[in-house]
Amino acid sequence: MLQDNYITFEIGKTKHIALVAHDGKKKELVEWCDMNKEILKSHFLCGTGTTARLIAEKTGLPVKAYNSGPLGGDQQIGAKIVEGQIDFMIFLWDPLEAQPHDPDVKALLRIAVVYDIPIANNLATADFMLHSEYMNASYNRKVENFNKTVEDRVKSMK
Repeated sequence: MLQDNYITFEIGKTKHIALVAHDGKKKELVEWCDMNKEILKSHFLCGTGTTARLIAEKTGLPVKAYNSGPLGGDQQIGAKIVEGQIDFMIFLWDPLEAQPHDPDVKALLRIAVVYDIPIANNLATADFMLHSEYMNASYNRKVENFNKTVEDRVKSMK
C-alpha cells in the first residue's frame, strides 16, 4: 500500500457534510438546508460558526459548529478533511465580495481537492450531489499517495 500511487478511502452511507457560506450566501444555504432537511437529517453536519448556528436554528438540524471562517473555522474544517472526518463540502462563496480571509478560503478549497472531497460551490451543484445515487451508498475515492510522490521526486533528483 505504501508503494501504491493512490490510496482508496471509503465514504460510508452516512455522509459527513461540511456546510460553509460567506455572509452574502448564508441565507441561500440556510434555505437550501431547510428545503432538504429530510435528506440531511440522516447525515452528520458541521459548519463554520455563524453558518452552522443559523442552519441549526432555522432547520432544527444538529450542526456541529466550528469557529467562524475568519477566526480559523476554515482551517478546522480543512483539518477534518485531512483526518478523513469530512466526506464532502458545500461551500457557497460569494464571487462578488472580497473576503479578508481569502487565503484561508483558498487553502480550504485546495485541501478538499487534494483529498478528493466533492465540493459544491453553488446550489445547482449541491442539488446534484445531494440527489446523486451515491448519497445512499458507499463510495470509494482515490487520493494520491503523497508519501510515494515525494519519495519518487527525491529519487528523480539524484
